[in-house]
Amino acid sequence: MFWILNVAGWTGYALAAWLGALAHEKPEAFFAVILAAAVSGFIGTLPLRTLYRTLWSRSVFLLGTATLLACYVIAFFWQWLRNVLYYDWVKNSWQPEHLMDYVGGVLGSFYIMLCWSGLYFGIKYYQQLQEQTEQTLKAVATAHQAQLKMLRYQLNPHFLFNTLNAISTLILDGANQTANQAVSRLSDFLRYTLDSDPMKRVTLGSELYALDLYLEIEKVRFGDRLIIEKDIDERATNALVPSLILQPLIENAIKYAITPSEQGGTLRISARVQRGTLVLQISDTGPGLDNGDKGQKSCGVGLRNTRERLQQLYGDSQAFTLGPNEPTGLTVTINIPFEEDDA
Repeated sequence: MFWILNVAGWTGYALAAWLGALAHEKPEAFFAVILAAAVSGFIGTLPLRTLYRTLWSRSVFLLGTATLLACYVIAFFWQWLRNVLYYDWVKNSWQPEHLMDYVGGVLGSFYIMLCWSGLYFGIKYYQQLQEQTEQTLKAVATAHQAQLKMLRYQLNPHFLFNTLNAISTLILDGANQTANQAVSRLSDFLRYTLDSDPMKRVTLGSELYALDLYLEIEKVRFGDRLIIEKDIDERATNALVPSLILQPLIENAIKYAITPSEQGGTLRISARVQRGTLVLQISDTGPGLDNGDKGQKSCGVGLRNTRERLQQLYGDSQAFTLGPNEPTGLTVTINIPFEEDDA
C-alpha cells in the first residue's frame, strides 16, 4: 500500500504542477523540471519512511522532533535540486548572485514534506487501529463462543445421578430389559449432546428427537407420574433453533413441578409459527411461581442459562418470558426469529 500511495501522491503532485504550468504558459523545459521534482521527491521520502518505521515505538516527543528535522533536511536538498535544475534548464544555465537563491522556497517544500509525513502517520495509525479493532472483535467473538459453550454444556449432574440410580434400581428389581432400554436412551442422548455444536443451529425436529430421548429416560424414573403432551405445528418442525435449547427447560420443570408431587404432573410442549416468529412453550402443572416455598422462585439454573444463551445468540430479537399456566403451573415462552432449514 505504501508504494501504491506514494506513487499516486507524487503523480498527483506532478499533474497539479503540470496544469499550473500550462495555465501560466511555462516553457517546455519547465515540464522536465516538474518531472524531475516529482521523481526526486518520491526518492527523498523513502528515507523518511525508514526513519519513521525505526522511531515508531519511541516517545511522541522524539518522533515529533525527528519528523521536523528530517522534513526540513529533505526539503532543503529537494528545493536546492529543483532550483538548480530550473536555473540550468529553464534559464539556460543562469547563475544567481546569491547562494541563498539556490534554496529559495524551502519553506514551501518543508510544508509539502510535513503534509506527506502527516498522511503517512494518519494512514499508519488507521491501519494500527484497524488491526487492534479486528483483534478486539476476535477476542470478543472467542469470549462469546466460550460463554455459549459454557452455558450449553452445563448438563445437570443430578440428572445423570438420578438416571443411573434409577437404572440400578431396575437391575436390582430384575427389570433388565427396561434397564437396557434406559441405558441405550442415555447413551444416545449423551452422544447427541457431545456431537452437536453449540455454535450451530439444528431443526426443531432434530431438537424434539433429542428431547424424546431425554424424556424416555425420565419416564424410567417417574413412570405414569410423568405425562407428556405435544402440540407441534408441522411448519415449525423445520425451523432452526439452538441445539438443546429445550432440554434445560424440561429438566427445570421436572425438578420443580413433577418431582415434589406424589401424583406427578403433565408437561406440555408446543411450537408454532406466528408472523415470522417461532413461538416455543413449555408448560407444567406444578406449583408455579407464586405458590409459597414450593414455587419455582429460583427459576432454576436451566432457565437462567437459557435466557443468557438466547440473549447471546439473538440479542433484542428474542423474548424469554415466564407466566402462569391454567389452572396451575408455569409456562415458559420463547420467541425467536423464524428461519427455515434450506435442506
